[in-house]
Amino acid sequence: MRGEVHSINVSDGGVPKSMVESADIMNSGVEGDFNRFRSNNGGDADRAVCIFSLELIQRLKNEGHPIEIGSTGENLTIRGVDWDSLSEGARLEIGDVVLELSEPCAPCSKIGGSFIGRRFDRVDHDQEYGWSRWLARVLREGRVSVGDSVNIVITPDQ
Repeated sequence: MRGEVHSINVSDGGVPKSMVESADIMNSGVEGDFNRFRSNNGGDADRAVCIFSLELIQRLKNEGHPIEIGSTGENLTIRGVDWDSLSEGARLEIGDVVLELSEPCAPCSKIGGSFIGRRFDRVDHDQEYGWSRWLARVLREGRVSVGDSVNIVITPDQ
């Protein structure tokens, strides 16, 4: 399965995250991005990168949600990947980088402004399977640019 990087998003804290054309992705996270999970001594490497689907963002907008690219805190917005097929342990090769999905990203109130009635649970993996953002650990560091291909290199048994 192949997709493409639609947007790379970073912030010095909070949401929305702003788009950049390219960024280095290191074990500690995305260059230029602050994440509270990584703020102390490198933080949680399993949460280095947050990924979301452009197609899901568009579907949420069609439902009337005021969501925008980067407004839910994702670092990489990708398109062309069958989101339902993703699971923990799947590896994504993006540009020079290899990421491994570690867990669905639990939503929090900070992204409430992206949803009608602040119902951020709309993207809660346990309540709305297949709609969650994904967190990933970095297996190979490198540079990612908008337009890079996204290749699913390992999809574990579900």
